Amino acid sequence: MTPAAIFTVSDSCYEGRREDLSGPAVARVLKANGLDATEPLLVPDERHTIEDALRAAAARSRLVITTGGTGIGPRDVTPEATRTVCDRLLDGVSERMRAAGVAQTPYAALSRALCGTLGESLILNLPGSPRGAVTSLEAVLPLLRHALDLLAGNTEHKGDAE
Repeated sequence: MTPAAIFTVSDSCYEGRREDLSGPAVARVLKANGLDATEPLLVPDERHTIEDALRAAAARSRLVITTGGTGIGPRDVTPEATRTVCDRLLDGVSERMRAAGVAQTPYAALSRALCGTLGESLILNLPGSPRGAVTSLEAVLPLLRHALDLLAGNTEHKGDAE
């Protein structure tokens, strides 16, 4: 599998006013779980820029992960950009991430993070805080390989009872 593409959506990180901590944290979790990841890229909180970044990343990587821009602030538009580019949304994945987050903080319920497909690629939005990003990612890691297999057309369910 090609390395997962990771980018952090944050005006302050993009402008160099704040260090990106969530992108590198996500990359470490992926690598610790046997998945390769690119160096995180920085993207400003601009809907069309995010959409272009998602499309470009999905053209070269089967797994695309974003951090940031999933809250309810006026510049938080990552879910809208994701919804625009995705063919299908995977609501259960988003629900699982929020459920894991709420076990740590009630504020996780405010996350609007999405998961969806674009062709044979899976796009996963994570919160911008390193802790929230890692918690969300770890909650859905067991699903990622199977989802990517299904997107690639490997639909045989080994061991499933009929």
